[in-house]
Amino acid sequence: MMRSLWISKSGMDAQQIQLDHVSHNLANSSTYGYKASHAIFEDLMYQNLRQVGSNSSEQTQLPTGLQVGLGVKPVATARQFTQGTLQQTGNTLDVAINGDGFFQIQMPDGTTAYTRDGSFKLSSQGQIVTNEGYTVQPGITIPQNAVTVSIGGDGTVTAMLPGQTTPANLGQMQVAHFINPAGLDPRGGNLFTESEASGTPTVTNPGLDATGTLSQGFVEASNVNVVEELIMMIQTQRAYELNSKAIQTSDQMLQRLGQL
Repeated sequence: MMRSLWISKSGMDAQQIQLDHVSHNLANSSTYGYKASHAIFEDLMYQNLRQVGSNSSEQTQLPTGLQVGLGVKPVATARQFTQGTLQQTGNTLDVAINGDGFFQIQMPDGTTAYTRDGSFKLSSQGQIVTNEGYTVQPGITIPQNAVTVSIGGDGTVTAMLPGQTTPANLGQMQVAHFINPAGLDPRGGNLFTESEASGTPTVTNPGLDATGTLSQGFVEASNVNVVEELIMMIQTQRAYELNSKAIQTSDQMLQRLGQL
């Protein structure tokens, strides 16, 4: 079989995976805290038909060789953890991280997940939770009779209660920082989990140890650039078409060979 058939097939598979990433980015262009991702590729092994540097005579060597590559393969997903635009909502429990860091979320099984989505709500017990009802760590409970709730840039949560002249301190929101956030394992629901590649998190108050500060009344929008994604989509489409054209050309060459 002609090598070009397999090579072109691997190219079509690669472009399909790239289109999957582009489609996923576009679908989440309005998802709070979403981080855009793209596929990373590597060329496959080569068939060495003429070894570079081998002797062409007793006194001379080949300055170049003859290697035929066998295509391409997807090897990784690169996620861009650049800051998304902060959108003002005016909601008291909407909190955005202006800089690096993640909110800590306690999962039903007791493990900890991490998110950049700060569109929080209150549970029936007054705890700050995510849209799925998962508790934001460390657990902070808002009194039912609280008049106003304030979240400072350093994560301090205070509430003004009836009959009091000074706000009551309810707790301290913290953020987690990873040495390699690209190594976090995405689990859906705007959540990530720790992995061997990400390293263990450093938990600290916002604004310390290179973590970002908090902005109350804001949410972090997706960092997807729709224009760039559309350009990538066109490039992916053209590359897919060219690989399919190479398969058609190889097939025509085989048909011509069969007619000899």
